[in-house]
Amino acid sequence: MAKLKVAYFCQSCGYEAAKWLGKCPACAQWNTFVEEVIEKPNTSVPNWKVAASTTQQRANKPVPVADIVYTEESRLLTPDAEFNRVLGGGIVAGSLVLIGGEPGIGKSTLMLQLALNMPNLKVLYVSGEESEHQIKMRAERLEEVGRKQSAVGSQKQLAAGGGQLTAGNGCFVLTETSTQNIFKQIEELEPDLVVIDSIQTLHSSHIESTPGSVSQVRECTAELLRFAKESSTPVFLIGHITKDGSIAGPKILEHMVDTVLQFEGDRHHVYRILRTIKNRFGSSSELGIYEMLGEGLREVSNPSEILLSQRDEPLSGITISATLEGMRPMLIETQALVSTSAYGTPQRTATGFDTKRMNMLLAVLEKRCGFKLAAKDVFLNITGGIRVEDPAIDLGLAAAIISSNEDIPISAKTCFAGEIGLSGEIRAVNRVEQRIAEAQKLGFEQIFISKYNMPSAAHDKKKMDLSRYKIDVKMVSNIEEVFGLLFG
Repeated sequence: MAKLKVAYFCQSCGYEAAKWLGKCPACAQWNTFVEEVIEKPNTSVPNWKVAASTTQQRANKPVPVADIVYTEESRLLTPDAEFNRVLGGGIVAGSLVLIGGEPGIGKSTLMLQLALNMPNLKVLYVSGEESEHQIKMRAERLEEVGRKQSAVGSQKQLAAGGGQLTAGNGCFVLTETSTQNIFKQIEELEPDLVVIDSIQTLHSSHIESTPGSVSQVRECTAELLRFAKESSTPVFLIGHITKDGSIAGPKILEHMVDTVLQFEGDRHHVYRILRTIKNRFGSSSELGIYEMLGEGLREVSNPSEILLSQRDEPLSGITISATLEGMRPMLIETQALVSTSAYGTPQRTATGFDTKRMNMLLAVLEKRCGFKLAAKDVFLNITGGIRVEDPAIDLGLAAAIISSNEDIPISAKTCFAGEIGLSGEIRAVNRVEQRIAEAQKLGFEQIFISKYNMPSAAHDKKKMDLSRYKIDVKMVSNIEEVFGLLFG
């Protein structure tokens, strides 16, 4: 009997060692090594068969960059405009996309809805977590959404009986966890799109460890990556996350795939955010917003409808900031509450915003403007449950803090877009014209921006013609000038 081969893998980064180590040499994490039984696969025999891979062998020769023939990658547009935006304009052929999120957030619903609504395409939905009947029950709830979103009105069918795949367009379900059996069914069906739910449930016969282990996740992902690249078939992987919010498995998993998407949101709220973490084919700062309904996920084409609250009377501590997420301008509501501290140490809490940057803004307001905030509690909140990293909301947050401190409301028709420096100056932000146009479209009357946003804006009207905007654009240079215009 052959001796078992064992190795130790770091659960954080996937580092392999011959013996157990207390500290990982790669990621410097403690007590992350686990023992796994391994068996080196025979690389001369492929574990899946594609005809194109045997007839077209890529020559491993260095090629000058000037001699490389580049063609624009063909993208497959889905009926979901939000999903297309997050991917950078559609699904790229041969791409490997990883989608992570908390349990019950709606990852399987999103991907099954996508599989059901792809017009004239053959989609294979591989599930290792649910039975065929469970998927059928969810598919029946999504049929109404499919009829609304389908651009051509084509009828979709779901084959969920006995694991047998019927020919024809539509969505096909396969309940399987072995990669060898999955590739055998793929060879027979020849789908245009493959969805794996989830990557942690798959296992390869070449690795003796249990499904979900570091070596199994790495090997299964590598097999799917080779299949996607050699057959030009896009593959979507649904991944679990750990308790700290990162995608479960080795960190190399995120490096192997082409795109990493994070599905975020509170299960107690109806809105979900699909955020791009990594994208080799587009911007890595895009996001899509959905509303979770009983019959599926609905696209939210105008995010300001959920980020701006409707109020009957003016309230202090509330301002509107113009921010950008990727290429999409959004107006969000920023709230601040400043009160006298009842204890010796004041509380500083920020929801959806960096706490360290909030402390920096408070220091600037106290040093440059003379507001005494050192002995007061300050609470900040970004409405809608989103997290904003755009520095352009600095000016709106500062105005909200002073509005709450002085208990003077700011007009609901005023918005802000500017970054605050340590000396109190209002710094320039990128793509300010898109922010102005979005504020004007939503009916705002004035917007505060930096006069340094374009160095020659005041002299060269060709670069920034403010006369073409109906909204009143206030160009300011420092934070004292802003407060003088707001509070007199």
